[in-house]
Amino acid sequence: MSSTEARAKSIGFLAVGLAVVSFSISSAAIKWSESIGSVVAFWRMIGAVVGWWVIVLIARKRTGRPLPSRETWKLVLPPGLFFGLNIAIFFTAITRTSIAHAEFITTLTPLVLLPAGAAFFGERPNWGALKFGLISVVGIALVLAFGPTGGAATPGGDLLMVLVIGTWTGYMLTSKRARSRGVDVLDFMACMMPLGLITAGPIAASIAGAGLFTLSARGWFVVALLTLVTGMLAHGCIIYAQRHLLNATISIIQTGQPALSVFWGFVILGESVRSPQIVGMVLVVVGLSMFTWVSQRPTAATPTSGVTPADIAQPGSTR
Repeated sequence: MSSTEARAKSIGFLAVGLAVVSFSISSAAIKWSESIGSVVAFWRMIGAVVGWWVIVLIARKRTGRPLPSRETWKLVLPPGLFFGLNIAIFFTAITRTSIAHAEFITTLTPLVLLPAGAAFFGERPNWGALKFGLISVVGIALVLAFGPTGGAATPGGDLLMVLVIGTWTGYMLTSKRARSRGVDVLDFMACMMPLGLITAGPIAASIAGAGLFTLSARGWFVVALLTLVTGMLAHGCIIYAQRHLLNATISIIQTGQPALSVFWGFVILGESVRSPQIVGMVLVVVGLSMFTWVSQRPTAATPTSGVTPADIAQPGSTR
């Protein structure tokens, strides 16, 4: 490896680290805003639409890059609708349960996507990886069972997080289909954000009513923060890192994101965590890391298309 390649790889690790920190702070920021979660999600998406289209127009002016085609819009429509549902439900759920519950429930997503990839894309995944997923399931059970009495967690909020897993699974399956048909990252993000408003907008309006346009100063600050830090910077860091690091490496680094989110919940919101929950979090991170690593081992006649755990970001990674 040349010195230039080594330097690029080191910057790639720093970029992933920055992205993970950026994504991890979003849950605490949403709750700190003291605003209706779906409303914050709606305006955060508006901000992301503006940000991505500014980039598209700059690229068009400098390089003559064409605008997304009608076919691109059609391919991105399904993941856009799922994305809008996902972010609206996630932002609502995070205000109704503890960060520990929310973040670690969503770590079950790769365990759902593995069989989903087999069903929808005809993959032959390494099923042996599922035994490591069981370690994560035990860890999540500890996180949920030993939450502090009188804490922020509620059964309703936890159930919403289960819906988040379902909508994220739909997003990942349909977005993989769009990407496999030649839609590049910039066109995908520029189309996905406005299309997501088709589903996120009505949810926000139905929950908030006239409050859709009356965010507090703190709420607007959080919208701006999430738009710039997670909607733009963090995604850009991941895109950069994908050029220099294996997707599996990026995914394993991202397994630490839920625990870091819990840390921010403690620092910013004062949400407490009990000792058995810490043990559970360690089991989740270890189990998910092993699951991701083993899933990358090739099996006989494994197709090259479809969704693999290396392609999976946490649901919160679209915040």
